[in-house]
Amino acid sequence: MAQSTGQDLQELRVGVVGIGWAGQQHLKAYDALEGVRIVSLAGMEQELRGTLQAEYAIPNAFSDWSEMLEHGGLDAVSVAVPTFLHAPIAVAALERGLHVLSEKPIARNAAEGQAMVQAARKAGRVLDVAFNHRRRGDIRALKGVIDDGGLGRPYYAKASWLRRSGIPTIGSWFTNPELAGGGPLADIGVHALDYALHLLGEPKVLAVSAATHSELGPQGRGGGRQYSALASSHAFEVEDFASAFMRLEGGGTLLIEASWATYRETDDLLDFTVYGTDGGAELKVQGAPFPPVGQLRVFTDKDGESADYVPPVLPGRAHDAVVEDFVTAVRGGEQVWAGHDGSLALYRARIIDACYQSAREEREVRL
Repeated sequence: MAQSTGQDLQELRVGVVGIGWAGQQHLKAYDALEGVRIVSLAGMEQELRGTLQAEYAIPNAFSDWSEMLEHGGLDAVSVAVPTFLHAPIAVAALERGLHVLSEKPIARNAAEGQAMVQAARKAGRVLDVAFNHRRRGDIRALKGVIDDGGLGRPYYAKASWLRRSGIPTIGSWFTNPELAGGGPLADIGVHALDYALHLLGEPKVLAVSAATHSELGPQGRGGGRQYSALASSHAFEVEDFASAFMRLEGGGTLLIEASWATYRETDDLLDFTVYGTDGGAELKVQGAPFPPVGQLRVFTDKDGESADYVPPVLPGRAHDAVVEDFVTAVRGGEQVWAGHDGSLALYRARIIDACYQSAREEREVRL
């Protein structure tokens, strides 16, 4: 693919597989970028597929993703479908020489994620995974504080995404481990794990000790109007709450919590707390993930007196930034592609796998 800049950008032809909320975020983001044309769309819901095809003037629409790939005419694809389909679609696309942007988690487990990474390396193409919450403005602001040494050396952190009644959708694939890979730990906990390790500078996770609980979902509780286990076409076979304690290289520790259903305050909470040798910080996003800016405070002192402050925060750009970064990587040429092989997302999958193993076996698991 020829590389150019400015008005001479070579058109990037993209396809999107999946037309739910995530797929629609990808469509909107691609549509806003200069030199990018959405040429194919694949999704099973005929009426919605037709609506989106008309809205974005997409020339080709398919009910089957394999037909979309077979039709060709693509440079890159977004994969925004249930987790069990991530690996087969991504590998098939990469084997055709296409660049791939997949929704998180990378796959149901690390073995499938490894197959995706190997396919990307063999094809010499980009494989990115959409971790949109690290693009939040408040997380970016806190990252700046930590990287500038404002907290000294971080030694403890806690990251959570907690819902009171947030089991996804009646009859959903989310509650079937064969389709989803896990419950809230795999679904939203992977976001908390991602932004926590990102904020801490990507320390190596040495060991995990985790526990999972399935208390409300099997009783048909914990989903409000969106979910009832009694009306579901899938049995509730995943956890509805998980916690994981992680030992980090260098002596630090990290606690991750994720819930779809717990008796707590009504608004969802995404948060991060970190303690360092020279300061600490707290981020709380009440009503997550929708408020563009959460409450961020930094705690430190100067000359023995409190010098706490609230850093300036701009709203982040979520999926818009994810898609833009993916397109930038694709346009960066072969010298950039090797650094976008999905390996970071694969590492997240290995940690999540270790957490589930720890919970099953009721012991600490070393990575």
